[in-house]
Amino acid sequence: MRSILKYFNLLSIALFIISCSSDDSVDIDEQKPTISINYNEGFPQACEQLVRGETYTFKAQVSDNLALASYSLDLHHNFDHHTHDDQDVYCETEPIKAAVNPFIYMESFSIENAPTSYEINIVITIPNDIDTGDYHCAYSVTDETGWQSRTSIDIKII
Repeated sequence: MRSILKYFNLLSIALFIISCSSDDSVDIDEQKPTISINYNEGFPQACEQLVRGETYTFKAQVSDNLALASYSLDLHHNFDHHTHDDQDVYCETEPIKAAVNPFIYMESFSIENAPTSYEINIVITIPNDIDTGDYHCAYSVTDETGWQSRTSIDIKII
């Protein structure tokens, strides 16, 4: 019985050592995807004014070193003057106010065929009956391994 136990312990140690190989043939994704609206067609730009009742195409360029998987767009009011940690430009804000009928848009989309670059194109009509004022436009992108990046900008709906 002891020899069987010794044999089993040696076999377990050997399997453990073999399973901890240093095979570098598998690429480990250690890079987040990127998002940019800072190009000619990128929309909206910081401090942009959008008009109720108008239709806009929201555009951003996203890329990843290996494969993109999904993206989302979040439009929400900023009547309380909150910020997001990734904002580069701050716009002049109106006085703090309570939301009565704010515009809120949150939608996620898949990116087919795992490309390394993609242009987001989302057509949205701003409803006529929503509160005007300060809003945030937040894009996010996720790659196939789960890394995520986001960017937020201040906009106004007038």
